Amino acid sequence: MSEIYSRPLVVGIDAGGTRTRARLEAAAGGPALGSGAGGPGNALSVGRRALTRHLTDAIGAAVPPAARTRVAAAFGGFAGAAAGLGPDLGHGLALSCLVDALAANGITDARAEVGGDTEVALAAAPGAPADGLVLIAGTGAVAARITARRRAAVADGHGWLLGDEGSGFWLGNHAVRAVLAALDGRGPWTSLVAKAAAHYFPEQAAAGPPDRAWGFDARHDLAEGLVVRVYEQAPPRMAMLSPAVVAAADEGDAVALALLDRAAGLLSATVRSLGPRPGEPLVTTGGLLGPAGPLRTRVTARLAGLDLRVFPVSDGTAGAAALARALL
Repeated sequence: MSEIYSRPLVVGIDAGGTRTRARLEAAAGGPALGSGAGGPGNALSVGRRALTRHLTDAIGAAVPPAARTRVAAAFGGFAGAAAGLGPDLGHGLALSCLVDALAANGITDARAEVGGDTEVALAAAPGAPADGLVLIAGTGAVAARITARRRAAVADGHGWLLGDEGSGFWLGNHAVRAVLAALDGRGPWTSLVAKAAAHYFPEQAAAGPPDRAWGFDARHDLAEGLVVRVYEQAPPRMAMLSPAVVAAADEGDAVALALLDRAAGLLSATVRSLGPRPGEPLVTTGGLLGPAGPLRTRVTARLAGLDLRVFPVSDGTAGAAALARALL
């Protein structure tokens, strides 16, 4: 291992809305030599101190102390790393925090650059293509066309309030809406009622799950309690309810199954808005669309007629490492 660390190394970072991942590779290419993770890395919603700390944690775990003087380049793909927003937002903030995080780990001579999460996702496909399509669905959702390693067109990615359709937040939000409709009598009863209650009120698990036979008072109290708990939390935290929607669908719940189908339809429509061409690569990634993502097969089935070459990837760190090599 010490022989490997005597060669030039690169670090690739994929910083998303839920977590930040880092990967260490040899500058000549090859498998990962180390990996690490930290907290959320959206350059528009995470403050400077927190973003630097999350990057520092991820890089520190990926790069052993003995290897740090050999790191020649680092590239970070960040959700929200748009250019032109000033030094404290988007691209400027991401690059500044990456440089500070590298320095905090004793890496001071490496070339560093940042881009969007879509660019590193496409580069993570076999052969690190420079042109193609990307669809990301995790906490948020965005699709992009990449041309010559730069984002040429984008669809959605507008955040929890104005977009991110089909994302983890969208699923969580619509699950809570379905639960409230069931409790009010405006919609069908669903096992999501019990799952949402367990998610937001774990301290009340011993009392047993909600029952459709409950009277008005019990239903109203739970509905009001859910509303209070949801508004107490940061909106993106609703994405944490999305695994419960997937579990309910796996159990055959009709409401949950309909939500997954609607989410897949929205995500496939986002890809179609970019004008896909037959034979183009499409990288799918994020918690909902990676190799084991619960929406992957639904989305790819809806896009089957477009004759795209679909590559699910677990994250964009390998692509970020490839772009770090390009800096050399």
